[in-house]
Amino acid sequence: MSKFIPLSVPNFKGRELEYVTKAVEAEWISTGGSYINDFEKNMAKYLEVEKAVACQSGTAGLHLALKLSGVDYDDEVIVPTLTFIAAVNPVRYLGAEPIFMDCDDTLNMDLDKLEEFCETECTLTQKGLTNNKTKKIIKAVVIVHVFGNMTDMERLMLIAEKYNLKVVEDSTEALGTYYTKGRYKGKFAGTIGDFGVYSFNGNKIITTGGGGMLVAKDIKLSDKAKYLSTQAKDDELYYIHDEIGFNYRMTNLQAALGVAQLEQLEKFIKIKIDNYILYNQEIDKIEGLSILNFNNFARANHWFYSLIIDGYIFGTDKDNLLKKLKENNIQTRPIWGLIHEQKPYKNNETYRIEKANYYIDRILNIPCSTNLSKDDVKYICDILKELKK
Repeated sequence: MSKFIPLSVPNFKGRELEYVTKAVEAEWISTGGSYINDFEKNMAKYLEVEKAVACQSGTAGLHLALKLSGVDYDDEVIVPTLTFIAAVNPVRYLGAEPIFMDCDDTLNMDLDKLEEFCETECTLTQKGLTNNKTKKIIKAVVIVHVFGNMTDMERLMLIAEKYNLKVVEDSTEALGTYYTKGRYKGKFAGTIGDFGVYSFNGNKIITTGGGGMLVAKDIKLSDKAKYLSTQAKDDELYYIHDEIGFNYRMTNLQAALGVAQLEQLEKFIKIKIDNYILYNQEIDKIEGLSILNFNNFARANHWFYSLIIDGYIFGTDKDNLLKKLKENNIQTRPIWGLIHEQKPYKNNETYRIEKANYYIDRILNIPCSTNLSKDDVKYICDILKELKK
């Protein structure tokens, strides 16, 4: 039997063990310790921002970002339906409601439909953008750079400015993606909107096992995020708390992993790009299959590769192909179930969901780990060619 090729697993070939061992030996294993500060400083330097705030998870970062965007009970937030549910749940944590938007051919939010919705279904008042149907204020938009592919932030920021919307960049999949041309040349995903959030879950391009990071355009809001993430301590010695805080701080053990992983990020991205190019070359030879492109105005981190399946031409559909690849010890996954169809959100407002339905039936994510060899890529493509026959 051939070896098992997983979808996406960590790569610990740097100084991870050395740094974690030092953290244990120093007995700083919880939410205090030098590695947390080092990870924040190193991440801020990499992203070319003033400050970064380490969190327990990307979800925690998104919760803080939305709270600091002024989202409150009975407000609304525009979100994508094609995303992981963690991009949406924090809206509900705050007592607000999501409005679901379609994707475009990049799988990112359809900005044409976003602008059309704001223009035709809402009214801009002194209180903010008001939903004509619900009479609620729409405070923010959560934009997800799906699989590391940069959303057209130039266009989005113009829309947000016009309609008085805060922009929360869910960059949990896009660490290392940056603009290479235009108004935001050199700017990283997550550093353009009002807030940016990153994730270091086990399958991300760098990992701390769990954990996340938040950055804010306003340094005062970064400080506030750190304050809220550490139980809102106004006096640490006498335990004075003037606000409701959260236990959202990253641990020193996680941060030790993060420092070592960040040292290797650019190397990881190069591996991702090289394997993406090889996949493209091989899959281009298979009728009925193609790889989703990344936008050419940015250097994407190429976190996940999306295989698009034309079942009629290829001869089998997405679900059957997933099973066949599993039989050959190749792990793949479909993209997420659309969020507006999930039980907690079935009654929420949607706007012209069309392409999301198209892509959910046609896309599989294929192996993309940074320790994936060229022989592994060729083997996967050879199996796809055999299955075509």
